[in-house]
Amino acid sequence: MRVAALVLWCASACVGVYLLAAWLSHGGLRQQATRVTVFPAGLVFAHPLLALTGLALWIAYLLTGAAGLAWTAFAMVCATALLGFVMFTRWLGDRTGRHTRGPEQNFPVAAVALHVAVGLGTFILVLLVAGIASRG
Repeated sequence: MRVAALVLWCASACVGVYLLAAWLSHGGLRQQATRVTVFPAGLVFAHPLLALTGLALWIAYLLTGAAGLAWTAFAMVCATALLGFVMFTRWLGDRTGRHTRGPEQNFPVAAVALHVAVGLGTFILVLLVAGIASRG
């Protein structure tokens, strides 16, 4: 399960990089001043930063077996998921709202769904493995 969590985390990161690149290539940063996008730049960049920090902690856990690292990685997953949930709900609410031309509207629904599904799988596996690691 430990390696499966790593694989899912990496898969989620790959899809996330694709979504970030799509947002940037459609003017996500340029449209901050005009408020065409509903994704503030701080939110867009904090989400992957927390995820990558958690991934690094997870790799450290895999190398050392220290349960504290697993729980710290899980804390990062929780924070990442919270920010992801904010972006997901903004994206859903914006699909028919006033910002229908924002850069996030160019996200393929399948890519968003895959990122959410793999992210949830990562969340569950990391929680399970951290729980098992702390029992010995």
